[in-house]
Amino acid sequence: MSKKVRMSDIGQALGVSTVTVSKALAGKDGVSEAMRQKILKLASEMGYQGKESSRAERGGETVGILVAERFLAQGQSFYLSLYERVLANLSQRNLFGILEPVLWEDEEACTVPRLVQNSRVQALILIGNMDTRYLEMIQQLELPVVQLDAYDARSRLDTVISDGYYGMYRMTDYLIQRGHREIAYLGRIEATSSIADRYFGYCRALQESNISLRPEWVIPDRDEYGTFRFSLPEQMPTAFVCNCDAVAYTLVQMLKEQGYQVPEDVSVVAFDDYLFSNLSSPKITTYAVDMDGMARASVKQLLARWAEPGREREFRVVTGYLRVKDSVRMINRT
Repeated sequence: MSKKVRMSDIGQALGVSTVTVSKALAGKDGVSEAMRQKILKLASEMGYQGKESSRAERGGETVGILVAERFLAQGQSFYLSLYERVLANLSQRNLFGILEPVLWEDEEACTVPRLVQNSRVQALILIGNMDTRYLEMIQQLELPVVQLDAYDARSRLDTVISDGYYGMYRMTDYLIQRGHREIAYLGRIEATSSIADRYFGYCRALQESNISLRPEWVIPDRDEYGTFRFSLPEQMPTAFVCNCDAVAYTLVQMLKEQGYQVPEDVSVVAFDDYLFSNLSSPKITTYAVDMDGMARASVKQLLARWAEPGREREFRVVTGYLRVKDSVRMINRT
């Protein structure tokens, strides 16, 4: 059986990118007419069959699921659990899913995903934040794409996110209603859109209760590569709002090592309700993300984009709920 011709094979033969080949074959702008004709001619000569033939051969669509490798490097990842739920929802629709971790160097270089280069997928779901230039490259591909648990306001991609803003507003207000007014935020705001949304929810809750924001209590939780790296402030708050359960778990361990008891000395709340909130001792009060709902919504958006490529961008926010556990104490103020 002869080897199936891929867009990357055509691009390599002509010395152009896979994105250029994709645009030319799809009749999109951004390719000179002379180059378009060269690509079309070579594609015909090489026996390139295009997407419709591959769909007929497979009997079911294959979806590439892209996650930045830095989000998978910390062992038990929230995104791996979200990926599993996406797979389950794809399977219910007679679709297949393949995971491709995106290396940092490929993200920086805006390298076309290997699953696309090899013509193995007919659509993409992006989980988590990606570099803006990388997203722009993805949007140029002739594929349906949905971004999950991250967003870019200037992007044209369909998007599904959890309600980070309201969720963290509610978690912060939960502390305030229990007497806390000295509350720190633990999260690197510029790291992801989710962490930023949660920070602004925290700010709103403080503002509504006339609590001044203290810059020294807004603490980055990680370095630029995503590795948790932080220290406790010189003047301790009575409570910490953590952008995710994993960093809250790390914080609780650090507090114990430095002689603090949770929640007797310091209260802790978090976001996600994934694994670490229950592994911690005490268990961490957190905002439960509806991962099943997010996975369903992303697959539904993908199918809608497939059916109607020209439809307006859809932006969906999936709500969660507060899970009260053991990491918060009441403060009586007289």
